[in-house]
Amino acid sequence: MPMILVAQVSDTHFDLGARNAERARRVMTFLDELRRKPDVILVTGDITESGKPEQYAEAELALASEIPVCFLPGNHDDRTGLRTALLGEPAGSAPINRVHRVGELLLVLLDSSVPGAAGGQLTDDTYQWLREVLATAPTGKPIMLALHHPPAPLHSPIIDEIALADPERLADLISGDDRIVAVLAGHAHSAATTTFAGRPLLVAPSTASVLGGVWELDPPDHVMDYAPDPMIALHVLADDARLTTHFRSVPLRGRISVAPV
Repeated sequence: MPMILVAQVSDTHFDLGARNAERARRVMTFLDELRRKPDVILVTGDITESGKPEQYAEAELALASEIPVCFLPGNHDDRTGLRTALLGEPAGSAPINRVHRVGELLLVLLDSSVPGAAGGQLTDDTYQWLREVLATAPTGKPIMLALHHPPAPLHSPIIDEIALADPERLADLISGDDRIVAVLAGHAHSAATTTFAGRPLLVAPSTASVLGGVWELDPPDHVMDYAPDPMIALHVLADDARLTTHFRSVPLRGRISVAPV
């Protein structure tokens, strides 16, 4: 199997302000200029700040790329707005669950958003859809699952309270399926790795800001840090199916220079 490179961008929070849009554009420029371009760019939710059509129009322009880009919603998104602006689909409020084939990799996108709520949950229809996807997926070929809300605690004083509800139900469904090489998530505004259902759980940082852990400030003083550069995750699936993830900050000014070592 040839190497597959998945770039994960998350929590862009387009809000019609110049700051977040510029940070997202810088990330896309960085990805477009890589010597070995990603095979796909996955945007794992909270694309907009409040789901307004104008915010999705802003996202559509800033996230445009010659590289295929796929999207799933977060708790700050609106399903109808995402569908019409970024997916080119008719308006609709049903969960946005999608499958993307990237070479031999099956990328399964799960909509964990709950309209009007900050926390996440997968509907009964989503679970049934996932069962059917897994039942018909090729034998022996790698699968990545992606959703916005992490299905495991991250020791965040804010995010752990609004993570995925009933994660055991998802774990029961995917446990023992050796084709699943990882579960990807966003929402946390922090690069994090742990395990879930015996698989790596890889949480992408945000392009907009950073949120710390319980070892830092407690709420309400625990607020977003807007100083760091935007960050992304790069997931490398090698020809031997070994998965390696790099978390990378993207400088806001100039090109990244690489010196010989």
